[in-house]
Amino acid sequence: MKRRLFVLLVCIALVGSLFAQGTKETTATKAEGPLKISMFYSDNATLPFKSDWLTVKEAEKRSGVQVEWEIIPIADYQTKVSLALNTGTNAPDVILYQSITGENASLALNGAIVPISDYSQWTPNFNARVKEFGLEDTVAKLALSDGKRYNLPSLFDVPFYDGGIIIREDLLKKYGLQAPKTFDEFYNVLKVFKQNNPDSYPLTILAGPRVLYRFTMPSYGISLGKNSSSGSYVLSWDYGKKQYFAGAISDQYKQYITYFHKLYAEGLLDPEMADPIDGTKWSQKMATGKAMATWAYYDQIGGVTAASKIDGFKLQMYPSLAGPAGAHNQPKAKTGSGIIFPAQTAKRADFEQIVRAVDQMFYSEDSAKLWCLGVEGVTYTMENGKVKFVDAYANDPRGIYKALQQDFGCGSDVTQMVWVNKREMTKYDENYAAINAEVEAMGDVIQELPPRPKFNDIDAETAASYQTPLADAWERWNDAFLTGAKSIDKDWDSYVAEMKKLGIEKMLDLYNKNL
Repeated sequence: MKRRLFVLLVCIALVGSLFAQGTKETTATKAEGPLKISMFYSDNATLPFKSDWLTVKEAEKRSGVQVEWEIIPIADYQTKVSLALNTGTNAPDVILYQSITGENASLALNGAIVPISDYSQWTPNFNARVKEFGLEDTVAKLALSDGKRYNLPSLFDVPFYDGGIIIREDLLKKYGLQAPKTFDEFYNVLKVFKQNNPDSYPLTILAGPRVLYRFTMPSYGISLGKNSSSGSYVLSWDYGKKQYFAGAISDQYKQYITYFHKLYAEGLLDPEMADPIDGTKWSQKMATGKAMATWAYYDQIGGVTAASKIDGFKLQMYPSLAGPAGAHNQPKAKTGSGIIFPAQTAKRADFEQIVRAVDQMFYSEDSAKLWCLGVEGVTYTMENGKVKFVDAYANDPRGIYKALQQDFGCGSDVTQMVWVNKREMTKYDENYAAINAEVEAMGDVIQELPPRPKFNDIDAETAASYQTPLADAWERWNDAFLTGAKSIDKDWDSYVAEMKKLGIEKMLDLYNKNL
């Protein structure tokens, strides 16, 4: 009842705010009523879209638009987008949650998507956020082979450290151990855990090896496998030389797999990791003490803790461990999925108004705060320069982030285009914010994703023809090295010879020639 009353008060306050505060920035059109545009929205069942969300109504009002939303289930979204762009029929004016890779890149080069970089004078708010975050070079690299950029991407000032190494903090204290900062120190922690719990496998994995690899390989200077940061499976990016190298046959990989084979051989690594370990099984392993360390996401700690009956059970996420290449986590882009305009939109007489309205709706400073925090005076207030959420949400058992997301549409990946780390942290607990601050202070823990080569259709097909057999071979050899079925010392040369025979060096040459 209290929540219903609060939501009612919010609606009343919103109506008041619509009339009271006015707009600080220029709206797209005023003289003849709101600008009417249609928009595709990718809908996730975990956060179903509501057209009456506070953020949605306020964003439309501030930018002077009336949006006809077409809500499409996420599973069908790309198919619907592809059909609209390929046929040119039933295409909306604006499509959200899009990147210019794969089919979209081909469609863009064939004229199905507006080269929005040609109209940068109409996107002053986007341009301002790019400059504010220092992303000029990053955004410039989104251009295709014709030198044009075809989307307005989402922008991040500092990537979140939302997943990393998670260890039983209560056991570290019990055994008098410091939180590890390096992989060598982590090995010693696992040894102590094993000695005191002989039946355990101290390190377990969520989902499968690919999760472990994407979190840990960057500290060894590589990123390989199904979740490789390059998407190539077997190549890695040299951040110093700014070029690709054959990571799958590198000394860095040999050193990496040697370390994890040691964990496997000594019973420190869960032998079931070769098979997918689903979330329920993983949670049980952690909650019952059969495992004490893992790599996973911060928001998964609560569920495991709630499931545990162990007195004093406490999990903590720590900054990335340092390896031979430093302390790094899985790379992330400072740009993400964003907004595209189908070619037909440019034929509208009011195309400039549409672009300007979208720019204001998603990239203005006021809109950036709106999609993150809601409406000042309604969902939060500012006290001494700090965000203070209203009591109903500050004390919500769902947590501030989830409560604002579900009730008001704040923090949706589809509509929030500007992500400011410190602002986001106001919605999380102090512990999470402190970990993020510690990681940010460490420097380049979260490196940027490597650039994707600008392949034409022929080169893309050639690269794919190399990748499939190389990926299969790497998976087979990697599993054998990890488990000891193959000797890293004795069989390494045979492995390298097979990878070269399958064309890893030719694939490498193709990638670097197309940067």
